[in-house]
Amino acid sequence: MSTVVPAAPAATTGGSPLTPSPAAELVLAFVNTRALRGERERLADTESFRDWLAAAGLADSGVRVTATDLAAARELREALIGVLLSHAGAPVRDEDVDRLRRFGELYPVRPVVGVLDAALCPVAEGTAGAFARVLASAAELALRGTWSRVKACRNPPCELGYYDRSRNQAAVYCDARTCGAQMATRAYRARARANSGP
Repeated sequence: MSTVVPAAPAATTGGSPLTPSPAAELVLAFVNTRALRGERERLADTESFRDWLAAAGLADSGVRVTATDLAAARELREALIGVLLSHAGAPVRDEDVDRLRRFGELYPVRPVVGVLDAALCPVAEGTAGAFARVLASAAELALRGTWSRVKACRNPPCELGYYDRSRNQAAVYCDARTCGAQMATRAYRARARANSGP
């Protein structure tokens, strides 16, 4: 399995930057493995992680998943969420960027160049290959110029990963009617408390 890397930005290859690519969907599926909105935690244990990998098409159903793999998956997910929050305007956390670079060294990909396209293919198989595919998808998004559209909700209890389809890339919440309204209410109450004095 490989992640195709376009030779040119999506705008010149016919794809719309307002539509999430399979690479964006994979990154979002991975970061949204957390227990969100009634969904169960997909990285709760090695068995649930193995089931998610198979369902996502990243590994065979019989792939061996260790406790070390599970810990790495959780760390990669948290680093990605930190970067996606920065895409939504949160301060960049250097430790998240450093962790992603370290993951790129631990789970490398190799370029496979064809006549009309190219692909980044994981060097390893199993969970290592799955991690490499997630990272290769992020690289593809960066090459397309759409990586900054993949964000995490700025509402702290949420932090759901989402794709910003707005033309000006100004969305900072996964849903302005719910998370945006919650943040506005909190800000209003904080101002009211500050104005009420001691």
